[in-house]
Amino acid sequence: MLQILIQGLLLSGLYALIAMGFTLIFSVGRVLNLAYGAYLLIGGYAYFYFSQQLGLPKIAGVMLAGVLGCVLGLLKYQLLVKRVQGVHSAVEIATLILAVVLQSAVVLIFGDSSKILLPIVPGVERVASAAIPYSNLVATIISWAILIGLYFFVRLTHTGRAMQAVSMDAKGAAISGIDANRINMITWGISGTLGAIGGVFFASYTQLYPGMWVAPLIIAVAVVIVGGIGSIIGTLVVAHIVGFMEIIVSSWNPELRGVFTMLLIILVLVLRPRGLFGREEIH
Repeated sequence: MLQILIQGLLLSGLYALIAMGFTLIFSVGRVLNLAYGAYLLIGGYAYFYFSQQLGLPKIAGVMLAGVLGCVLGLLKYQLLVKRVQGVHSAVEIATLILAVVLQSAVVLIFGDSSKILLPIVPGVERVASAAIPYSNLVATIISWAILIGLYFFVRLTHTGRAMQAVSMDAKGAAISGIDANRINMITWGISGTLGAIGGVFFASYTQLYPGMWVAPLIIAVAVVIVGGIGSIIGTLVVAHIVGFMEIIVSSWNPELRGVFTMLLIILVLVLRPRGLFGREEIH
C-alpha cells in the first residue's frame, strides 16, 4: 500500500507538469495543439544528447532541453499556428503533421531503437517496504516547484493577468491595450518549456524512443478534459486521480493501465462536458 501511495504521488506530479502546458495553450490561444507531445519527444532526446552523448552535467541537460522546447514552441507559433489560427481544423491537422515530422527527424538522427536515460540522481531511498528512486523524487520536486511558480506567475504578475484576460476574451483584451500576439508568444514558449522538461522526466521514468510522445499527449488531453480546460486546480487534482489509478490498475494488470484513463474521458464527456472544474479561461 505504501509503495502504491509513493508511486502515485511521484507519477501524479509528472502528469500535472505535462498537462499544464497543454491546458495553457488551449485556454489562452484556443488551439488544440496535437504536436504538444513533440515537445516531450524533443526534450527527452535533447537531454540524452547533451547529458549522455556530450557529457554535460545532467542539470545542464535538463535546462538546455527546456530552452530547446521554448524555442520550438515560439517557432511553431510564429511560423505555423499564427498563420492558420482562425481555422481550428487546420491548426489541429498542421500540428499533428508537425509531430510526425519531428518524430521522423528523431529517427533519422538517433535511430528507431529505444534508449535508457541514466538517472538524473542515482540511488534509491527505502521507506519501510517502499523503494523511492532519487531520480523520480527529484523529478517530482522540480515538477511541483515549476507548477507552484507557474500558479503564482499567472495569479500575481502583470503578464499572468494579461494571459487570464486573453483567455477570457481575446478581442476585449486587445481593446483594453493588451498585445494578444505577445501573450500568445509567451504562452507557447512556456508550454514548450514545460513539455520539454516533462519529456525528460517522462523518458527517465519509462524509456526514450521515437513514438514516446503519443502516450503523454493522451494523458495531457485526458487530464485537461476531465479537470476542465483552463483550470489549474482541476489539472492538479485530475492528474493525481489519473496517476494514482494508473498505479493501482497496473499493479493488478499492467496491460489495462491506459484503459481507466480512456473510460474516465468518456464518462466525463457524457456527464459533465465542461470538466469537473471547467471553464475555458485560466483560473
